[in-house]
Amino acid sequence: MKKLFCLMFVCVMLASLSAQDAKFSGLDVNMGNLYRLSDAKTRSISPENFTGEKGKGGMADLKDANQRNVANAAHAARDLGQGWKVNPFIRINSGETATLAEISGSGAIQHIWMTPTGNWRFSIIRIYWDDEKTPSVECPVGDFFGMGWCEYAPLNSLAVCVNPGSAFNCYWTMPFRKKCRITMENVNDKDAMTLYYQIDYTLTDVPADAGYFHAQFRRTHYNESSDYVIADGIKG
Repeated sequence: MKKLFCLMFVCVMLASLSAQDAKFSGLDVNMGNLYRLSDAKTRSISPENFTGEKGKGGMADLKDANQRNVANAAHAARDLGQGWKVNPFIRINSGETATLAEISGSGAIQHIWMTPTGNWRFSIIRIYWDDEKTPSVECPVGDFFGMGWCEYAPLNSLAVCVNPGSAFNCYWTMPFRKKCRITMENVNDKDAMTLYYQIDYTLTDVPADAGYFHAQFRRTHYNESSDYVIADGIKG
């Protein structure tokens, strides 16, 4: 019995050491593993850097000879110049769809921040994982960030925070294996919308058991039957 106990103890110790020596992917970042190093590549996409390419932030010109690629905050930032944050937002006209991010490789979205203007119910965020033709996320931007009444209310949680100034933040880990595409459509038939945003992500290996993030929005003005189906057809 004593030999058997010793053998079991050694096996447990080896398993523990193996777990500690396992390479950190850089995906599940929290206070418990903040000190760990990894080979993951962190990137950030915003109107200052639409591709997330390393070293390409703050490259917009205040103006050029042909008046192309002029920073949208050129007047406010006229004393700054290239290399500063002078192109902080995009405008999406009525009926238009803008691509906010297009990412190739494997990794995960780790943080999204945005401050959309106008009626949040009329701004539709969509996210496509890998080669999807139908989005896994399709939802009015206000509802996606917990603001279902189209007006600001403070929200503070681990997953979603909405701060003064209608600053939307979400921290869901959203893995992808080949690519990721995020769009915003303005379905308002009257007004353009101004959108400040930033999408932070990590390029790294994604484990085989990682699922894809999904969010859908549905609404009816009235219900003809007594039962309203909240979720259906979920497998897994």
